[in-house]
Formats: sequence, C-alpha cells, structure tokens
Amino acid sequence: MKELNEIECFLLDMDGTIYLGGELIEGAKEFLALLKSQKRRTIFLTNNSSKNAADYEAKLKGLGIEASVDEIFTSGEATAKTLQLRHPGARVFLMGTPALESVFLEHGFVLVKEREEAADLVVLGFDTTLTYDKIWQACDRIREGAVYYATHPDFNCPLAGGKWMPDTGAMIKMIEGSTGMLPEVIGKPEKTMIEAVSAKFDVDLGKIAMVGDRLYTDIRMGEVAGITSILVYSGETTPIDYEKSDIQASFVFESVKELAEALKEA
Repeated sequence: MKELNEIECFLLDMDGTIYLGGELIEGAKEFLALLKSQKRRTIFLTNNSSKNAADYEAKLKGLGIEASVDEIFTSGEATAKTLQLRHPGARVFLMGTPALESVFLEHGFVLVKEREEAADLVVLGFDTTLTYDKIWQACDRIREGAVYYATHPDFNCPLAGGKWMPDTGAMIKMIEGSTGMLPEVIGKPEKTMIEAVSAKFDVDLGKIAMVGDRLYTDIRMGEVAGITSILVYSGETTPIDYEKSDIQASFVFESVKELAEALKEA
C-alpha cells in the first residue's frame, strides 16, 4: 500500500464521491483544486454508462468544476474499447441511452434494433430509456447465442437526499431471472476496466489510487488491480456496511473534504 504522499494520480468516481445527483459534495471543489496545486493528476472514472464523456464534461462545468473530455472515462467507453479489440465491427444489440449509442458508433459497431436483424453481441448499459421490447429482444438474443456483456454491475445510482434509482446491476438480475444467463462485466471492479484506463491514459498503476463510495466496485477494483483504494462515506457505503464487509480499503474518509485535509498533512 502506498502512502498518500506517494500517489501521483487519483482515479475519481463521480456519483457519490464528487457529487450526488445535481449537488456538489461539500469540499469537492476545494479537494480538486488542492490536487491541481500539488500537481497530482486526476482522472474522473465512472461506471455510469448512461452518459458519455462530453455529457460529464458539461455536468462538471455546470457544478463549477473545470474538466475536459480527456480527463473523463466511463464504463461505456471502456466497454466499447474492449469489445472493439475482441469483436471489431460486430453487430450489437445495445440496451443503452443515445449517449452510449454514440460511443459504440464511434468505435465502429453496427447497432441493430429490429427483431429480424441478427446481432453478434448483446450489451447492457445503464439504460434509462429501457422498454419492455428491449428486455424481450435482449432475452431472446441471449438465448439464441449472442455474446452477452454489461458495462458495470452497480445495483443503484445514488441521488441527492439519500434517494436511489435502479442501475445496471438490477437489470442484470432481471435478465438472469428470465434467461439464467449472466454477462461478462467490463467496468469497475473488473480488471478490464483498469487495463482500459492504463491503455488510454498511460498511467503507472503503482502510483495511482482509486477514490470512491462503493465497496463492491470502487474498492473491490483496488483489490483486483493491486492499487491503492480510498473509500468515502458520502455515497452508497456506510460505516456499518464497511464494518461487515470483507472488502477492505487502503484508506477510509468521511468524504473528499477529509481526504483533502489528510493530503495537506501528508
């Protein structure tokens, strides 16, 4: 485990770590300013595949945070890049938003939507435009042998005020109930996610830390990839959850506000 003063690059989860819904978490802006002043690199890393990097750039700027698309990486992009290497030009039945569709089109995939069109792959993202027909088609295609992937396994997406909305993990369970099949997941906590990060950003994995609010994605990826992990209690995980979990973080803080204080003292 690296000491905090040895970390040169921070992979920052967004939902539940930097903001909740449309509200910036207290101290987040000051935390990011501190990292910049200390010349530590930041990469915003999210499992939320309902938006693309441009959407997140706009959202962060709307919250007063200056970030470029070159500093943002989603599970949707990681999935598209990974599958581009494995299945170049494949025909994909994609359960996703228009933003995710644009990512797959940019990576050379053919998106199929009609039942009579054959698909090589079924890819499940955080589809906030989900319809019964999409669910039905996906289940049929999976049973017929299409290779099945999901962008990430998060069960819920945190919102302001302690509320939640169902996320891709809940959709995975629904499809499993019908087909008995589970997808290969690309995003956090899987090693494929950190491999995609390393390939795109050319980072030294020995000098990076993952900061996030979810044990089974953010912190678990730290274990899987052998990198420093920093848990914050500003999103999904509570102290009671952590006490009961066998997933352990390198460091634990109430939020990035307290992490910033520790970095000042490191």
